[in-house]
Amino acid sequence: MLFKKDTPLYSYEIVREGGVDVMYINYLGASFIPSLADSPEVMSRTVDSLIENPMISKLVFVQQRNYVYDSAQVFMVVEIAQIYNQLIKQEKILMPTRLVLDCQQCLGNKYNDMAYFAVALKRDPILAYHEVKRFWREQKLTLEKTPPEFQVYENNYLRLLEKIIHLLEGTKIIQESKEEFLKERYTFGRRDIYFKFFRADVIPNFTFTRLVSALPEDAEIVEQYEIASGAEKSSVTILKKKGDPKYHYHILPPEYTLEEEYQLLLNQARNVLIEHQPKAEEFLDFQRTRRVFSNIARDLLQDLANTNKIPLDYAKLEVLSNILVRHTIGFGILEVLLQDELLQDISLNAPIPLNPIFVRHGEYDECETNIRPSHEDADSWAAKFRMLSGRPLDEANPILDTELAIKNFRARVAIIQQPLSPTGLAYAFRRHREKPWTLPLMCNVGMINPFAAGLLSFFIDGARTMLVAGTRSAGKTSLLGSLMLEIMPKFRVLVVEDTLELPVDSIRDLGYDIQRMKVRSALLKTSAEVAADEGIRTSLRLGDSCLIIGEVRSEEAKALYESMRIGALANVVAGTIHGGSPYSIFDRVVNDLGVPTTSFKATDLILVANPIKSPSGGRAFRRAISLTEVRKEWKNDPLEERGFVDLLKYNVETDQLEPTEDLINGESETIKSIASNVKGWAGNWDAVYDNIVLRGKMKEELVKTAKELANNNILEARFNNLANATFYEISEKIKQEVGLPSSDRVFPEWQKWLKKAAKRVKKI
Repeated sequence: MLFKKDTPLYSYEIVREGGVDVMYINYLGASFIPSLADSPEVMSRTVDSLIENPMISKLVFVQQRNYVYDSAQVFMVVEIAQIYNQLIKQEKILMPTRLVLDCQQCLGNKYNDMAYFAVALKRDPILAYHEVKRFWREQKLTLEKTPPEFQVYENNYLRLLEKIIHLLEGTKIIQESKEEFLKERYTFGRRDIYFKFFRADVIPNFTFTRLVSALPEDAEIVEQYEIASGAEKSSVTILKKKGDPKYHYHILPPEYTLEEEYQLLLNQARNVLIEHQPKAEEFLDFQRTRRVFSNIARDLLQDLANTNKIPLDYAKLEVLSNILVRHTIGFGILEVLLQDELLQDISLNAPIPLNPIFVRHGEYDECETNIRPSHEDADSWAAKFRMLSGRPLDEANPILDTELAIKNFRARVAIIQQPLSPTGLAYAFRRHREKPWTLPLMCNVGMINPFAAGLLSFFIDGARTMLVAGTRSAGKTSLLGSLMLEIMPKFRVLVVEDTLELPVDSIRDLGYDIQRMKVRSALLKTSAEVAADEGIRTSLRLGDSCLIIGEVRSEEAKALYESMRIGALANVVAGTIHGGSPYSIFDRVVNDLGVPTTSFKATDLILVANPIKSPSGGRAFRRAISLTEVRKEWKNDPLEERGFVDLLKYNVETDQLEPTEDLINGESETIKSIASNVKGWAGNWDAVYDNIVLRGKMKEELVKTAKELANNNILEARFNNLANATFYEISEKIKQEVGLPSSDRVFPEWQKWLKKAAKRVKKI
């Protein structure tokens, strides 16, 4: 809080923030809510303050909430302040010599009019404008009746009125208010019109982030929904303005709608907690530190409520303590945004105080939000991320890649600062799904179709090496996570990442034997972390395991292909890599990352995912667009020597991944290689294809059942693993009985199990 209790009412301070001057005016203790639109007294006092400080760009009325007016609104008031200063203080229009000389009665009338105008100009400039125009009309009539010898004095006064009118008509507030006059919306002397020009962003005093609470004008509401639940829920409104290609994402968190008495409690509690910020070493166990602070916050809030005689039940206490924690040791409004499961990316562009937060929505793509962060919050978040990651962020290391995991959400965080970002800090958050993606979930959202899911399951079961490729935001990591859940839990899994994105903890909770290894980011020159290539080589010494690489970026590519060739052998090896086609992957791996051509052949499959644009270009949908096998009988160029053979290709007309002729005709060398090691499949293409189709039918049946029962929990990881385990059990039993796990025997029995098991699954 900027002002203390004993700070005089209406006093102000000017603070330099984000390269601009911000005026804070104290209204603590006032019996009313300060508002430029509603109160002529507040407007008059503000004009007085701006006369002395015309370079102000932002205005903040400080109370239990802060009421913030941006530069466009402040500019309107500054214009009025400058006119007042010019007329009253510089040109001294209240001096008799500026009015009239020879008629004392006339002088008295004109002085009264000008004195009235001077007061009205600060309190109600629109009213002042109309009144001075009335004075002008009356003066024109007076001039017609004035004897010739006195007309020169009356003309002087008339020209003064015309000058005042001209000055006022040059201001933005008078220019824009004329539209309201034409619409007959203006009532003489009433202040309704000012609400068109002055709408404060309301900020709780315990945070610095501005929130535009009013919905944008001339915008159509597209959708409304709520995130979180109970008293913690936040309201989200999606809007669309004509002529604006982006949607508007308007969020209203609970901390911005609290009653004044609860705002008072949070302000007082924050002033106490701010003195006990956690040290760097406490961020090593961030979740534990939050729990400790949460307990302290509850006790503190309860004590303050008792002292202030404010009733506080348990539910409200929980809400207030959560708000207090996230606005002290937490990440404020970012935590609220990250609760929205439909958000994929959150961007904060530099200079942060001058830009809104932008988000990428799962259904509405790029959206502008109603959130305006402050430089205080941006700096605070950067310091916390440095402590959380243990990595530097300074001029020598202007890039920080890290992660954020709180309660039920995870996000990848990328931060840049000067000199890479000349205008200061900038952030990019990639939100990860709380639970792991599964192949049935991928089918449900259209990323792949059931047949493709069955084929991918077949390849994972066959322990193939695979790269999941795509552009940024294509869904590579999500796809890789879903493939990990097709690995049978009896196999050990090693995961190597520089930024922790894969859902390792959730997969471990499902009973997997899984070990995560965190390595140094390719963007860092030095750190205490092990280099990525060394981490991969170390994984080969940790026993027989499936190997999952978070992302292939740099020198670790050589180590990855080394593990593909000599380390994993009969185990799955998979990772993600940036690229839009199999050949672009080959070009990058061989020519950019220095992997020998012969080593690249250790790749069995390349799965490519890319966003698909709608015909209008306004929407994008994540889709897998190809599954390609890498043949081994080529020497120099896989494109010219048919080293790449597509097994699945995306058909834009049907919005489906479709099998190619090579797959349908049994010309896949990868599938033949898998079949050659399975009794009953070697040389029996029909049996192999039947198994692929069977796996796809299972995924399709899970999606169908989830829709029938309106229960998407059937598609989640825990039930997916149970369905896979049951499939293996039934397949093994049928195999023992008839020699092959044919679909006409396996599927009915598995389907019978599904109908019973699905009914026992609780809804999300």
